[in-house]
Amino acid sequence: MQIQKELTMYSKKLKASLYKYGTIAFFIGLVIFFTIKSPRFMSLDNISNVLRQMSVVGIATVGMTMIIITGGIDLSIGSVVALSSVILAKLLVSGMSIIPAIIITLLAGVGLGLTNAILINKLNIPPLIATLGTITIYRGLAYITTGGLSVFGFPEKFRFIGQGYIGGFPVPVIIQIIVYAIGFFILYKTPMGRYIYGIGSNENASYLSGINVKKVKYFVYIFSGILGALAGVVTLSRINSGLPNTATGFELDVVTAVVLGGVSVKGGEGHLAGSIIGCLIIGVLSNGMILLGIEEYYQMLVKGIVLIAAVGIDIKVRNTAKDGSHA
Repeated sequence: MQIQKELTMYSKKLKASLYKYGTIAFFIGLVIFFTIKSPRFMSLDNISNVLRQMSVVGIATVGMTMIIITGGIDLSIGSVVALSSVILAKLLVSGMSIIPAIIITLLAGVGLGLTNAILINKLNIPPLIATLGTITIYRGLAYITTGGLSVFGFPEKFRFIGQGYIGGFPVPVIIQIIVYAIGFFILYKTPMGRYIYGIGSNENASYLSGINVKKVKYFVYIFSGILGALAGVVTLSRINSGLPNTATGFELDVVTAVVLGGVSVKGGEGHLAGSIIGCLIIGVLSNGMILLGIEEYYQMLVKGIVLIAAVGIDIKVRNTAKDGSHA
């Protein structure tokens, strides 16, 4: 009887490990598949292009990782990117210098993140509903700001942020690395990081232990707003045009990357390193489908399936681990 119980526990732990490392196997499988299907995939130019493309998603995943670990979600992130980019575009064409314009844009990101946090903390609106509302509001403001038209005519130096290189590395990738370093420091070297995980694991217990739960939520949503605005800066510099429909569906890529990386949708579990792997998968998947000439609406279909599969696997892993601990 004891042997059977031990075998059952071992089997469940083995399944959990397979699900856990399945993300890495999936990434390797994607790379092999697209390498076989497209000779251009592993070219240096394309690898650089993949890293540049995924950098914008990567920047946003840091804030999203923190939010989902607390048990929340921010569906407005794509609209934050769009509104921030058109605000910056308007400031630049008005003649404002690049640095002050970027600072104002990042402050706008603070305001957008703060708005989400107020809706959640003060009005007690669930994060899903609150950010589902602001995704439309922020997108509408982007269209109002531009009148539905593109904004262009920026200083030549501004292109360096999204298209330049430092020591052979694309600038957006360097920005992404810096953002990840900051994210790692906050999550794993500061009390705020412990509070974020604590709230996600058990919000009531965290409150009773003296943690200012609302303060932590203000922090993660404001931080996400800043990173969304930063992603907007990089996006504008890359495409060199302020468009109100920029980053449409962006939130799907960000959430999928985070969940693929092993961050639990129920909160309290996951690691920022996993989000990096998830981000790589989204970057490779998007780039590979483009190289194969797969049309955009089929790409949306594939990404939706990947998100559902990732959430399903996440729930399966948590249930398996829970059953194993009770056995």
